Amino acid sequence: MATALGGHAPGSDKARPWTFYALATLFGVYLLFLYGPMIVIYILSFQGENGGVTFPMVGTSLVWFKNVFRPDQMANIPASFERSLALASVVSVLTVVISVAAGLGFRRRFPGAAALFYLAVASLVMPSLLVGFGIGLGFQVLGIQAGLFTSALGAQLTWTLPFGLFAMFAVVNRFNRAYEEAANDLGASAAQRLVYVTLPILLPGILGVAMGAFTLSYDEYARTTLAVGSENTLPLEIYALISSQTSPVLFAVGTLTTGLSFAIIGVTLLGIRHIQRRRAAGTLGPYITS
Repeated sequence: MATALGGHAPGSDKARPWTFYALATLFGVYLLFLYGPMIVIYILSFQGENGGVTFPMVGTSLVWFKNVFRPDQMANIPASFERSLALASVVSVLTVVISVAAGLGFRRRFPGAAALFYLAVASLVMPSLLVGFGIGLGFQVLGIQAGLFTSALGAQLTWTLPFGLFAMFAVVNRFNRAYEEAANDLGASAAQRLVYVTLPILLPGILGVAMGAFTLSYDEYARTTLAVGSENTLPLEIYALISSQTSPVLFAVGTLTTGLSFAIIGVTLLGIRHIQRRRAAGTLGPYITS
């Protein structure tokens, strides 16, 4: 009617109110504020050999990326990078195992379920430094040597587990138990039902929990600094490098670590997409159909 009378269709650009453009502009400013500093860091990481940490750039080079792996660097970036990868991998696996077990276990109500859940996520409301300090002090009182895979591992689990539980509970709540009932009718055992039905259906959510736990652990600083012992992770080495010297090496480290994080996220999303396509085709298992 509006078009026939010479007006504009409701979906056209001219029919959009001014609030749309105001919100779009606000969102654009937010994205610039969020990613602007990161883009500056990426650009300055290719600073020339005689350049500094500010603009203008004095040529371009890869010398600062080479310096990251230089053996006489004041901060041992390669060794700390390996420690962070190893610790993040262990944290990711433990977070997935505990979160999946909790998600499946909490499908049935049991006495103390609410108290146990709130106790598991209570560490989110506590200051991170106090959590790390408490864990480090606890290990000292017990006479246990603080280390990467003891106290630091526990400190990081207090950060990754609550998020893993939230994500897995949301995934499990959308799970249709009719698939499990169908597997029971077909004579599947409890182990077969778990391996061939439940876990494949939950797999995209499990990969998401693993990715989230890995990235949270990979760049965790506050909870780790007072519980890690003598071996620093990458965030701690970067902080030591910042306090000792300022050079484009810092920007090169930031570019490399951010690139790794995006690569992990990309691989995970591609894996989830592949799983969803196979699920739609009905090829994930004998009990799963589209």
